[in-house]
Amino acid sequence: MKKNCAAMLAAVLAGASVLFGFVSCGNKDGKSGSSEKVLYLYNWTYYTPDEVLAQFEKEFDCKVKVDSYASNEEMYAKIRGGAKGYDIVVPSQDFCSIMIKQGMFREIDQSKLTNRNHINPVVLQKATYDPDMKYCVPYYFGAAGISVNKTKVSGDYERSWGIFADKRFAGHATMMDDMREVMGDALVHLGYDVNSLDDAELKAARDLIENEWKPNLVKFDAEGFGKSFASGDFWLCQGYAEVIYGEVSEEKQDETIDFFIPEEGGPGYLDSMCILKTAPHYELANEFINFIHRPEVYAKFLDAFRFPCFVNMDAEQFMTTKPMYEASQMNNCVLKEDVGEGLDKFNELWQEIRFGD
Repeated sequence: MKKNCAAMLAAVLAGASVLFGFVSCGNKDGKSGSSEKVLYLYNWTYYTPDEVLAQFEKEFDCKVKVDSYASNEEMYAKIRGGAKGYDIVVPSQDFCSIMIKQGMFREIDQSKLTNRNHINPVVLQKATYDPDMKYCVPYYFGAAGISVNKTKVSGDYERSWGIFADKRFAGHATMMDDMREVMGDALVHLGYDVNSLDDAELKAARDLIENEWKPNLVKFDAEGFGKSFASGDFWLCQGYAEVIYGEVSEEKQDETIDFFIPEEGGPGYLDSMCILKTAPHYELANEFINFIHRPEVYAKFLDAFRFPCFVNMDAEQFMTTKPMYEASQMNNCVLKEDVGEGLDKFNELWQEIRFGD
């Protein structure tokens, strides 16, 4: 009987040691129930190529689980609401600023960020909320621009935001249903700051849109303008290049699309990789962020979307596709900042623009 009890006790202790050993591995090394390391990435939809994820998994002997969101607001609400388990999120600049202030991020391990020298200093200068990458490592800098259907318009046209006052495009033009983008363009065209909260400057921007641009527009459209451009209904669109190029067949793109960001600049956005305060796999998260900025890896990301090489300048030599536009066109773009309660000023004037006569 004692022998059997001893055997049973040994079995229990053995089981306990296995149990506690597993829990320890899970907490320390980020291992899941299947005894493999798992990184949990919460990112924009279709924003990380499968090829890049597969390479990271192979090299670091782990799995990457991806959950996606369609807006900063959706991501923020979920994290702020208490969602646990995510390691990395990829917010845009205004939400980076908000989440830093609210203590939602853990500092990046700078000793692991050995690829920081590949990141464009111009981008970091624009990221005034975290220029030293204490919490946020740039992932992609982008900006909306202007697309002209070259098969519909003959002769020269203004290569600035003022093109939206050109009567040749009346009834065939659209701008985004996005107040910070449209009003930001108007502010820049008038020589003001994208983030201006000056009442006179904002009203001048409203008047420009109302009196000179809006009469030529079919509508404000944030989603369907790519299809309408491809069909020939829209000849002039404000929006992101990837939306236009995604709808026009590859063999017709060169003859049809003239996409440019005006030299005067405009509103830009910067999505950054950030480690959440509650990240269960901190070490692996740092490895992933640094891995993304290997030039040959970052080039795969750019190739997948035909993005220009602006954030990681050294990746250009490894690219195999021609980008939709030159990265230098974004030099004069300014990030849309979190303007706090000042957003009410934009909202009020935007309602006048959208729903006024």
